[in-house]
Amino acid sequence: PCSNRYPGGGADKAPACEEPVQATLSSLKMLDVGKWPIFSLCSEEELQLIRQACVFGSAGNEVLYTTVNDEIFVLGTNCCGCLGLGDVQSTIEPRRLDSLNGKKIACLSYGSGPHIVLATTEGEVFTWGHNAYSQLGNGTTNHGLVPCHISTNLSNKQVIEVACGSYHSLVLTSDGEVFAWGYNNSGQVGSGSTVNQPIPRRVTGCLQNKVVVTIACGQMCCMAVVDTGEVYVWGYNGNGQLGLGNSGNQPTPCRVAALQGIRVQRVACGYAHTLVLTDEGQVYAWGANSYGQLGTGNKSNQSYPTPVTVEKDRIIEIAACHSTHTSAAKTQGGHVYMWGQCRGQSVILPHLTHFSCTDDVFACFATPAVTWRLLSVEPDDHLTVAESLKREFDNPDTADLKFLVDGKYIYAHKVLLKIRCEHFRSSLEDNEDDIVEMSEFSYPVYRAFLEYLYTDSISLSPEEAVGLLDLATFYRENRLKKLCQQTIKQGICEENAIALLSAAVKYDAQDLEEFCFRFCINHLTVVTQTSGFAEMDHDLLKNFISKASRVGAFKN
Repeated sequence: PCSNRYPGGGADKAPACEEPVQATLSSLKMLDVGKWPIFSLCSEEELQLIRQACVFGSAGNEVLYTTVNDEIFVLGTNCCGCLGLGDVQSTIEPRRLDSLNGKKIACLSYGSGPHIVLATTEGEVFTWGHNAYSQLGNGTTNHGLVPCHISTNLSNKQVIEVACGSYHSLVLTSDGEVFAWGYNNSGQVGSGSTVNQPIPRRVTGCLQNKVVVTIACGQMCCMAVVDTGEVYVWGYNGNGQLGLGNSGNQPTPCRVAALQGIRVQRVACGYAHTLVLTDEGQVYAWGANSYGQLGTGNKSNQSYPTPVTVEKDRIIEIAACHSTHTSAAKTQGGHVYMWGQCRGQSVILPHLTHFSCTDDVFACFATPAVTWRLLSVEPDDHLTVAESLKREFDNPDTADLKFLVDGKYIYAHKVLLKIRCEHFRSSLEDNEDDIVEMSEFSYPVYRAFLEYLYTDSISLSPEEAVGLLDLATFYRENRLKKLCQQTIKQGICEENAIALLSAAVKYDAQDLEEFCFRFCINHLTVVTQTSGFAEMDHDLLKNFISKASRVGAFKN
């Protein structure tokens, strides 16, 4: 990589520093499913019971949802039997999908027919609906009126992600393999031919020895991100949606070479455009742009990855759906932007909305009003065990132990600390004291550590997260160590990059060290003018310059 790594410009441009940075692994909270018109057919009582939902169909007139009791219901026009009820009768009232009784849904996607591909929490795959192009993967071209378990070539595999194009299907297994089937007129099955694929076939070629971590489908194309952050693409390319610099179809996986040196974390596909999100919170887009769905300020198609400027804040989520020309993104600060086709208008630059999640963009502005992913709805009226414990952190009324740090008390519960942390399990075993003095760590750092034991999340500035990384290393709390590294990565900017690099070296956090080093190289001009660089440790500076020269940072 060199200092200007952004295709189309943007050298030395960094996301702004934000503090504190929230790092948590909690699920999506999306409470108002009523924003999708189809849900107006459900009563208030029924809506309260919904825990997962997917709205699909050519007019957004079909819905599948699960309830708090793990029952699956469907509702709508039932085109091609896509509700899985065994008939093609439309239903204006929710009907229970008994054939999947006892199954829990992990992920779900839909095509244009529509057809449905669903993976259970056990990793099984079920398909039903439109099947004129073998997109159900059951070896036939008969429409599937009830869910069919697809096990051919998948019998010993656990499927963890599914994606559908208009008439083809793609799944990802827990061991990083990708299987495809269905319509293949443009090579979207990745088999090297244009013959339709009636059963699951592993996508190999360039992906043969790669570990895929996430997948997506456009109308007639496929994307796969591997664990090194590279993106592989195949299928239809008439609008440049593969990002290869041309418009020729690609019958086997091909790496997007223009993203060299950029680590992609997520990919999302619209009807004929593609969005990717990098590990530095940057968004790139390419493909069709007749509605402004690339967010580049014009309506010209792009066959190469083009940076999308949303705002100075880091992007943490991108959203698109193969049945729409709409794009959306969410920033670390919680702002949601939309662009592309929005209720008939062409929005050619990211537009700040009042929404709190990207799902709302598709409910209110996409045509049709569908969901771009399986919604996960968390109840707001019931306190789970985890939520109850979160409330008890630093509560003097229920605590039986207090830590004295920097002259301030932090209140805790011995039994919880012993359950959650190996260190406390031994140190509190025979300890009758109700006060523990702590001088090795600062108050903010130690409080964040104790709070993590109650909440599984941290909320700290990158600089404070460095201190917590030290503590996590000392106590051998590996998951906390990963969260600290995540926080530091999300909060890196030119001013603090050298300090964070130094900390990564000190605490032997190799993945973080590599991330900080690449950030410094990509923003070299500005980083070398900071006070942090001027005050850099001599040995670290020597190593930095040596390593930077090896990756070509100083080439003219």
